[in-house]
Amino acid sequence: MTQYALVGDVGGTNARLALCNLKNGEIDCVKTYSGLDYPSLEAVVQDYLKERNMNISAGCVAIACPITGDWVAMTNHTWAFSIAEMKRNLGFTHLEIINDFTAASMAIPMLKPEHLIQFGGDKPLEGKPVAVYGAGTGLGVAHLVHVDRRWISLPGEGGHADFAPNSEEEDIILEQLRSEFGHVSAERVLSGPGLVNLYRAIVKSDNRQPEDLQPKEITERALDGSSTDCRRALSLFCVIMGRFGGNLALTLGTAGGVYIAGGIVPRFLEFFKASGFRGGFEDKGRLRRFVEDIPVYLITHEQPGLLGAGAHLRQAMGQIL
Repeated sequence: MTQYALVGDVGGTNARLALCNLKNGEIDCVKTYSGLDYPSLEAVVQDYLKERNMNISAGCVAIACPITGDWVAMTNHTWAFSIAEMKRNLGFTHLEIINDFTAASMAIPMLKPEHLIQFGGDKPLEGKPVAVYGAGTGLGVAHLVHVDRRWISLPGEGGHADFAPNSEEEDIILEQLRSEFGHVSAERVLSGPGLVNLYRAIVKSDNRQPEDLQPKEITERALDGSSTDCRRALSLFCVIMGRFGGNLALTLGTAGGVYIAGGIVPRFLEFFKASGFRGGFEDKGRLRRFVEDIPVYLITHEQPGLLGAGAHLRQAMGQIL
């Protein structure tokens, strides 16, 4: 019988759990739970395992928060727990808790061509570093390097690096947001709330009062052409996404490719294709030639977090990916 392990991808609202085939890494039996319905992550896992009625002894769960030791406290949820205690309570012999963008990066070696859409550049160079980033509730960032037949994820909090404007329009945006937030990170503009910040800053810079819009409403008005302000905000979002991705490419020389994860970009894919994204990515002055051949990919796999959690666990248990 094929041996399976538990894999999970947990955000501020939902927890997605599944089974990973330890032989080939395939993901099966995906189920999404509302975090609001459960007092703890362990309770969700127990519920899922009870429904499966299988002998599971290993697992890996990706969570949208920094993982720095045994105690895990979620940033956008009340859940907090000890990894060792959860492992003991579940009766597991192996339990890994990793950052969500560690999982996103570890998914990359498992992706097939049909899971990717390329935006410019040439072919990735084998064995070279990789970057992955994505806008959602926040801005996640990780790098991936291949060392001694192992993939090593380099997680961090790159989304909180300074927002670096490179045009007069972006200077105005920074001035508006600095007056409100003080420090303006990349996440303040590259996220769902960041899209709202861009829209509000554009309107306020024209001495007008912005409407109280949600990210989905801004995107819809941009796409149907009913709001010039929303269209400007979404266009600027795409350009800044490109600039930020180019910065990641410069930082670690990611000739292995730059990958975009997260749930925002697929919602306006055709708009994104026609945007100034790639121009922003390559707009690096004297270093344009350094980045212009680096490919950028949008990950279209439905569950990259679960796929990456499975890959991380399989490698941790001694397999070569």
